Amino acid sequence: MSHRAGFVSIIGKPNAGKSTLMNAFVGEKMSIITPKAQTTRHRIMGIVNADDYQIVFSDTPGVIKPHYLLQESMMHQVSGSIVDADLILFVTDINEAHDEGDVLEKLQGNLAPLAVLINKIDKSDAEAVKAKVDYWQEKLNPKAIFAISATMDHNIRGVMDFVVENLPEHPPYYEKDFLTDRNDRFFAAEMIREQVFKQYKKEIPYSTEVIITAFEESETLYKISAEIIVERDSQKNILIGKNGEMLKIVGTYARRSMEDFFQRKVFLQTFVKVISDWRSKKNYLKQFGYED
Repeated sequence: MSHRAGFVSIIGKPNAGKSTLMNAFVGEKMSIITPKAQTTRHRIMGIVNADDYQIVFSDTPGVIKPHYLLQESMMHQVSGSIVDADLILFVTDINEAHDEGDVLEKLQGNLAPLAVLINKIDKSDAEAVKAKVDYWQEKLNPKAIFAISATMDHNIRGVMDFVVENLPEHPPYYEKDFLTDRNDRFFAAEMIREQVFKQYKKEIPYSTEVIITAFEESETLYKISAEIIVERDSQKNILIGKNGEMLKIVGTYARRSMEDFFQRKVFLQTFVKVISDWRSKKNYLKQFGYED
């Protein structure tokens, strides 16, 4: 029996629902989800395996016009995922006012089959959905258009069937028990960063990076130490909060997420460190895994 395998890139603007969709496909929480835009910074692969196919999904950062080196690196990851793709899923918000120029620019010259996924239809009506379907049919003439709700799991099975049908015949790229190309340290850092996005306002989340400095594993316990990097002393003070209360909240919720994800007890220590203007310094971006 023939085997299908391929790389499927999920692209779109910030907050279109790409990470929610990826997690729905994979059935595991691979990507962090918050109401704030630009939560996803890395290209994250989630792998779906069956006897006769392997789908390697890539959740990518939301497409924006970059204003500093970190954002430039994020956009390079989007471009790379498009080049690598056997199939592209373009996710657009049903309530988006056709302002998708940055995404369409990225897609120019792409030869991979394209499907448009109109997301968040649970927040709209049939007339608006039909209007969007007609718009994208005329604009892109994609191979398929799906009206979906990633949060409500609506039409996700239909998209999966389409993906499998359009994968090339190929042996699996990864071992069949792999769920992702990322390691536990990466997910630990992401779960801390998720809480920073959820607990703080304004510029704090966007100025923050999380580095795992120690990760000790046993069968019953993970001992994890992490540094939360910020750009200014004032941000450090906000992050820690009065008597350390805010940092304690971040640590508590992050630890609970880790225990649920890793299925064992977690002892977590967090520290805050200032590195001035790290988002615009190549050496730090490379150190933090954003540059090759």
